Amino acid sequence: MAACLRAGNGVLSRLKALCPLPRLNRMLAGGELQAQEQAEASSDDDQHLVEIDMSTWKTYDARSCGVTGRLIPKSPWTVLALLRDAGFNAYLVGGCVRDLILNRIPKDFDVITSADLQQVKERFHRCDIVGKRFPICRVRIKGSVVEVSSFKTMAKRAEGKEKVIFSCMPSGCSEKDFILWKDSVHRDFTINSLFFDPSENKIYDYTNAMEDVRSLKLRTIIPAQLSFEEDCARILRGVRIAARLGLALSRDIEIAIGSLSSSITRLNKDRLMLEVNSMLSYGAAESSLCLLQRLRLLEIILPFHAAYLDQQNRGHSAQSSLMLMRLMYNLDKVVSCAQPSDCTLWIGLLAFHLALVKNPQDALVIWAFASTLYYGKWKGASQFANKRAKLEVNFVPEISGSSSYKSALAESVRNLASLVQESVSILSDTDRLIESMSRYPHSTCSGLVVIQEQVANNVREIFQVLVSDVVSYNDGRECFEISYELLGKGFLRETRHVLGKIILNTMSGGVVQGEEAVEGKKLMDAVGYQQKTIVSKQNERSSLSHFIAHEVFKDDNKSSQAVSSSELLKGGVDEKQKFDGERCSPFEQKVVVKKRRCERLGVNGIPKDMKGETKQQVKAVKRCSSENSASKNQLDLTEKHESISEDVKKQENVLIIERALKEEAKHRKRKVSVEEESSRPLLSDIFK
Repeated sequence: MAACLRAGNGVLSRLKALCPLPRLNRMLAGGELQAQEQAEASSDDDQHLVEIDMSTWKTYDARSCGVTGRLIPKSPWTVLALLRDAGFNAYLVGGCVRDLILNRIPKDFDVITSADLQQVKERFHRCDIVGKRFPICRVRIKGSVVEVSSFKTMAKRAEGKEKVIFSCMPSGCSEKDFILWKDSVHRDFTINSLFFDPSENKIYDYTNAMEDVRSLKLRTIIPAQLSFEEDCARILRGVRIAARLGLALSRDIEIAIGSLSSSITRLNKDRLMLEVNSMLSYGAAESSLCLLQRLRLLEIILPFHAAYLDQQNRGHSAQSSLMLMRLMYNLDKVVSCAQPSDCTLWIGLLAFHLALVKNPQDALVIWAFASTLYYGKWKGASQFANKRAKLEVNFVPEISGSSSYKSALAESVRNLASLVQESVSILSDTDRLIESMSRYPHSTCSGLVVIQEQVANNVREIFQVLVSDVVSYNDGRECFEISYELLGKGFLRETRHVLGKIILNTMSGGVVQGEEAVEGKKLMDAVGYQQKTIVSKQNERSSLSHFIAHEVFKDDNKSSQAVSSSELLKGGVDEKQKFDGERCSPFEQKVVVKKRRCERLGVNGIPKDMKGETKQQVKAVKRCSSENSASKNQLDLTEKHESISEDVKKQENVLIIERALKEEAKHRKRKVSVEEESSRPLLSDIFK
């Protein structure tokens, strides 16, 4: 098949650099090479015909790739359906198609349509056209935002920039394929040029993208040097994609980044911040920093931390000792594409680490600082910190030592919070950044700062509660689960809580098993408190946060107040109130309630308040009670409770056996998981 391309004098000499098809050399073989020589020798504007190989244009059954319409949320589905009902073609495009094929959760779903943007806006009530360089429609629907672009916008944007002007479609090619192909060749990377039509379950590939997806390779559509010269933001976008998906960079991408890395300093600060935030807020912070460091980009974006890593790498054989990488590792354990954070979270972590590098702290101070942030109060957190400070934490140069007692601990925590606030300025002010780089005289500093002052002020506010009055700090937090909705919106209270969680996990050695941090026995040793048997069993499933919240701060737990048996029998108090703050199943709650009722009634239905009386007195009470109808009903109730007591005992025996078996299985599983986790190499080893 052939496509007619009209080109001016000398165009074919650059066609290799501009044509999106990867095998252009074969395309120019034979007669085409002769045509190229004639074109270069000619001084007029003769037109030349070049044969284009369409064998790379492929259509796949989406279901064979593991992609179905069920994976698409309602919002993009609705947008696609309404555009199609209006007579327009509409497809999912870009990274969402790539992620669906790789069985990943897409960060967002982008739609492209044959309608122009004004027509799109007319179809949706809550829709705005945004962007100057490349305008799109942001459609607000069903509680989310779907970005819709237009084929017509792409074609208009390419006018006057294309070195080759398309004069006719390839023979036998449909108009739809030709439009999709023209759009795909203007995209950044092959893996971002796929189109998915969920109504027909078809995936369209015009750039051999599927081959790169399967081989986990990142390639530009046109040569990387020209692609990055056209848009230097593609450098950071490529790093972000490669770090998140574990892709190998093509050789020409690495070469192009090496020669064009300084061009990112010309990016608009908003655009630069957007790309950096996409790297660090969506679950790939550790791998992103490692790849940025290897490509010498981190010294441009975060020069202080780049210099720290260089120095640490020269002085340490194991990167697992790097506290910065451990912080990023634990950050990635908390956030993901499905549950991202606001930028204030990773900025706060970077500022915290920077403060420790410049002013190393005692381990006890860091434990107290982090636990206060996490639990939202000073009372109890300081006691917990004193327990944990006995553990040895080997982070150099961030931690100066470890002690079990420190006078004026609150003042030291307040001072650390103040140092973190000052460190935010180093990340947002060029003069402060250059001044701080005197610590690393052999490292380069571009003077570029990516964080705007308004964002920096928000980060400082996170730590202000500790600076103002740490001893009186109490935000009244009762739930220790993360609210990702609030975290994504940048709510300071939630960000403060997650910051403390990440630092605590880092100080604990970075071993995190979902919500289970360590075994129940280790938890009890950490707070030095001997649990009752029933509470101990409940907390075998509990996380570190739930355990400490329930035990260290038990004075503020109103639900721990005892409920009298008389109130319980009368029904004046809801039985469930006794279990607020406890983590036990409904079945366990019923068992304990029945057991306590039986304990109140005593053996053989005799109330406990008669314990110690003589047998004759007891018989007399029973005889008198039998003569009274109300007392007779009470005896009936007593007999009923006797049978319940037997059932409860049987159920408890079964429950204890099951718990023992589960405890043994969990212990073995956790032991294996901890061993695997401790032996896990950091991604920094891979990218080193």
